[in-house]
Amino acid sequence: MAQVKRIRRKVDGILILDKPRELTSNAALQKVRWLLNAEKAGHTGSLDPLATGVLPLCFGEATKFSQYLLEADKGYETLMHLGVTTTTGDAEGEVLERRDVRLERDVLEAVLADFRGEISQVPPMYSALKRDGQPLYKLARAGEVVEREARSVTIARLDLLAFEPPFARLAVACSKGTYIRSLVEDIGQRLGVGAHVAELRRTQAGPFGLAQTVSLEALEQAHAEGGNAALDRFLLPSDSGLEHWPVLQLSEHSSYYWLHGQPVRAPEAPRFGMVRVQDHTGRFIGIGEVSDDGRIAPRRLIRSE
Repeated sequence: MAQVKRIRRKVDGILILDKPRELTSNAALQKVRWLLNAEKAGHTGSLDPLATGVLPLCFGEATKFSQYLLEADKGYETLMHLGVTTTTGDAEGEVLERRDVRLERDVLEAVLADFRGEISQVPPMYSALKRDGQPLYKLARAGEVVEREARSVTIARLDLLAFEPPFARLAVACSKGTYIRSLVEDIGQRLGVGAHVAELRRTQAGPFGLAQTVSLEALEQAHAEGGNAALDRFLLPSDSGLEHWPVLQLSEHSSYYWLHGQPVRAPEAPRFGMVRVQDHTGRFIGIGEVSDDGRIAPRRLIRSE
């Protein structure tokens, strides 16, 4: 008997998942997509399977703006295990070396100060970065180590929340592309004892924090009680990740031409930069960029019903 193809729903919006431990970001996305029965879905940057916390999932029209969340600053809490280094830089790897930890809090605080601000960081081998089309973690699992170029990242916050040797709990606010495993390993190396990530929780991704998250268990319960549509109440608007951008409302006439790909003028437009655009009814219709001549050029459009 031929299998009946599942007809998926048109679902638009952003769901902020509290990703559980031991689940990959893609597996979490596909699980939530199945629960919603959504046509189109994408996430905004991977979290390690070890990590938990804020994982924005984009559905339908919201996927057009996922790159801006990918580029947003992030926040984390991590438990650093001093005195133990591993192959992966986290608790899932094999132990490479153990050292005694005899550190005073003020020594650790002094080292942390050196890692605040703009720093240079080498991405770990166990990462999704690609070399010749292959993710580095696949090469690492095959026993290969390749040269990685150091990159500049910004650590806006690095606070010591608790210190009970050999463990230290840190709060981190950082720019996109920062690897907490590399940060912890570098701190451990600077202290002369080594370190790895024992726990990692993302607390912030752009404008989204833990208070806006929903657990996978809550989604599964809602689905069991009310089906796919019962999860719609957890969706945020497609432009909720861009709320720090200026918003511009167009007239009905201008909206028509803008939605057909033509730049338009708007009297209240800023002089430059990206803007969220609404039509005359206040409906979000896409994002635009102010050009040199003062017109608003479409960059991403919301598909009309």
